[in-house]
Amino acid sequence: MRLSIRYENKLQTIELNEKETEEMWISLSLEGDELPKKDKDRLIQDTFNEEFNKPEYNNWHKFDRHRGYSKASPNDEGEEYDTSEPLMKEVADARVFQKDEINRAYQYEHEDVCKWIRKVLGKKEDWADMFIAVRIDGMSIREYASSIGADENNITQKLKRATKKLEQEYKNRQI
Repeated sequence: MRLSIRYENKLQTIELNEKETEEMWISLSLEGDELPKKDKDRLIQDTFNEEFNKPEYNNWHKFDRHRGYSKASPNDEGEEYDTSEPLMKEVADARVFQKDEINRAYQYEHEDVCKWIRKVLGKKEDWADMFIAVRIDGMSIREYASSIGADENNITQKLKRATKKLEQEYKNRQI
């Protein structure tokens, strides 16, 4: 039997032997064992088309085929798997499994923002350090002023100037 399968926008044909055809008949839960082979093949293809060759299924599959659904399975030695931790599909928020990836992405983004701030503020390294510490990292002005031994008003004025310069540069950036 030849089974036509739609993959993205193309049809691919797979040649099935008698055993595979019988397994396909069983897996699709079809009835009518007394039908001739030609009718069985047509019924298998029609049912397969109805379930899997639909554009909706292909669109869903296109976007969801790389999602990380972990499956518990024994390791190479045949030992049982650890059931103390839940599987990815069993938790409400799957971000716990991607914590390292999320933290790395946040760190890279933070580094890029800091690099851009330092580039824009150029020779005013103290402005850049101050802006990053107060506006990006969330340190209070009073705390930052006491850490470098400067006046709070001085810090506030420098922050205003740095903010104004960054706003101008952000508006004039090229995308």
